[in-house]
Formats: sequence, structure tokens, C-alpha cells
Amino acid sequence: MPSRRIFLRNSALAMVGVGAVPTWLGRAVYAQNAPSARKKILITIFQRGAVDGLNVVVPHAEAAYYNLRPTIAIPRPNGAETGAIDLDGHFGLNPALKALKPLWDKKQLAIIEAVGSPDPTRSHFDAQDYMESGTPGLKATYDGWLNRALVREAAPTPLRAVSMSSDLPRTLRGPNEALAINNLNDFQVKDAQAATTFEGMYGTTTDTVLNGTGKETFEAIRMVRGIQKLPYTPQNGAHYPNGRLGQSLQQIARIIRADVGLEVAFTDVGGWDTHVNEVGAQPHLGQLANLLRDFGDALAAFSQDMGDRMADITVVTMSEFGRTAKENGDRGTDHGHANVMFALGGEIRGGKVYGDWPGMRPEQLYEGRDLSVTTDFRTVLSELVTKQMGNRDLAHIFPGFQGPTSRGILVA
Repeated sequence: MPSRRIFLRNSALAMVGVGAVPTWLGRAVYAQNAPSARKKILITIFQRGAVDGLNVVVPHAEAAYYNLRPTIAIPRPNGAETGAIDLDGHFGLNPALKALKPLWDKKQLAIIEAVGSPDPTRSHFDAQDYMESGTPGLKATYDGWLNRALVREAAPTPLRAVSMSSDLPRTLRGPNEALAINNLNDFQVKDAQAATTFEGMYGTTTDTVLNGTGKETFEAIRMVRGIQKLPYTPQNGAHYPNGRLGQSLQQIARIIRADVGLEVAFTDVGGWDTHVNEVGAQPHLGQLANLLRDFGDALAAFSQDMGDRMADITVVTMSEFGRTAKENGDRGTDHGHANVMFALGGEIRGGKVYGDWPGMRPEQLYEGRDLSVTTDFRTVLSELVTKQMGNRDLAHIFPGFQGPTSRGILVA
């Protein structure tokens, strides 16, 4: 049987078909106010465009880093707002990420260095596809790793798997139901007349599949409407930035606080393809700094808003590949290989940089130009899937992966 999902666009109900049957989100909701046990939640954030990990988490103890980047390197920790924020004597945060330093100090933030895909492609499209499918180098995979990571349930809630986007991302496509919501407040049938028409059409059909799908669809809509009616103010003095990521995380926070059975959430943020003018006249200014400031502030606000609920939540960030170790002639960087990932949450063994650092001397670089991958991104995700989601069927989630399945990032 084809899977069923809801896609909402431009405040109107849009139907996407598979053959003669629409692919709605489906499964009955028991009751809008039914009690819901708190579940572990995994949130994945994709930085589309290939973020420059070397200027995000700065290897300030590496002389080669400064030799390769004479005009765009982040200065060594200097006690000023222009310098890297020291973490362990070797690595430091970009100064635009100062909002994340308290989470590092509280050991709720971990960093995984020299991580990435074993596939050498420098195509944004292919690399994103491989990372979202969880099968590097294999284009035939039809579903995504995050969908496969969901444990099959007889009657999951409609808000079990949510993407804050207008379309369902590659990583959440598959047999398990998932929901794409561009904006919680816009999630509705276009108007009352349209709602009556759709509900009547699906309620009177003799096709049992369509009849059940229609009922389940409107249960999902009513459930989201219930969240819309709940007043929401960020807790603990949290203030989300106005960018896409901040607003997406705030909406995910609303869903979490509504206790409707959320298990996985996805959002993405673009703009990281910094070929030109990556930094401004000072390294804490410019294109990358602006993106990172919004990125760090959004993560910090979410953690502050969730408070004690972070004990049940893990956030992981990823990007399709890194960027060249050497700056280009336009004060930017080109498509590279290894990158950096962040993991944030209450059960994270934070305050530590994980991974095997390969070094940046010419003989240590991948193809003489890029940071080498020493940790497969599936190693990180495998640990999160098994420990956070309780799914140990890694052969199904990451078919063909033979590497290590843990870095010790999460509490066992």
C-alpha cells in the first residue's frame, strides 16, 4: 500500500497522488486531548550549501590553517571579539557562535571533527542526496535514513515525524508517515467551504482506503489546529532570532510542548556556499559570521526554551561536505570534503571534540586540497538512532555500512 502524507502549501490543502490514491499523511488520532507519554526526540538540521567547518570550529593550534588562509582565517583566541573562542587549546568556536559556549561549558554540546561522507562527490545535489538517503554513492535508494529509523507502529500519531518545510525532505520520505509543515499557523484547509467539501467527499466515498485516509487527514488537521489555539511563549527568557532556523526551531518547540507524540523533526537552512567574501573586514563580520550568529543564537534559544525537556531531546547538525583548506582568490572557499557536526542535548557527553583530527599539512590533506574524512557521518547518526530512538536495526537504516556505530557521544 502506498504511504500517505499531507503537504500544505500557501495556506491551501494540496494533494499529491501515487497512482489513483493520494499520498496523504495517515493514521488515526485517538483524541486531540489524549494523554501522550513523553518520548525521546531527535532533531536534525541540515546546513545546505556546504558550510566551511574550518571557520566554524577553528583549529587555531594548526600553523597550516593560518598558512592556507592568510586573509580569511579566524584569529587565535585573543580575548577580543575578533578571535576564536577557545575550547580545548586546539580548537575554538567562531566568535559569531558565542551563544553556544555556555552549552559547551555545561557539557551539553559536543563537536565531531573531520566527519563526512566517504563518497568524493563535490556536487551539492548528489552529496545532499547521499547524506539524506544514508547510502553514499548509491542513487537508487528511494527512501531516507530518518524515515527508516522510525520504529514501525500500528497506530502512530500524525505528528510523530515532522519537517518544517513546504515539501517533505528526502530524509523523511519512505513507508513511515511523515508531515511537512511550512508554518504551523498556515496549516489548514483554505477555507471552511473547502473543508466541508473535502470532508464530505472523502466521508461518502465507497472506497475504504480513501474513506479512511480522508478521516485521518482531517484528524491531523484538527490536531494541528489544537496546537495553534494553545498560547505559546518561549520559556526561561529564551528569544529566538527571526531567521528561518530560529523560527523553525520555535515551531518545533511548540509541537514538543503540546505533547502530541513527536519523535523526529527536521529543518534546514541554506546560504552556506561561501565561494566569495566569506568573511568581512574583520572575521566576526561578513557572510559567514551573519549565518553563524543566527545559527548559534537559534540553537541556544531552543535549548533555553526547552529547559528540562532537553533531557529527552538530541539535536544533530550536518552539511553535505566541507570546503577547501586553502582560501581561493576571491576571499572564499570552494567545495571540499570533511566537515564538522554538532550534537546538542541533555544526554550528550559534551564539552569535547570527537573524531580523529587528520591535520592540515599538505601531505595530510585529501587530494592535496581538503580536510580528510576520518569519521563517517553514519557512525554519528548510528549512535543517535540506537541510543536516542531505540532502533538497533542499523543494517536496514544504513544498508551496506560496515564502519563503527558509536563515538561515545551519548550517555549509554
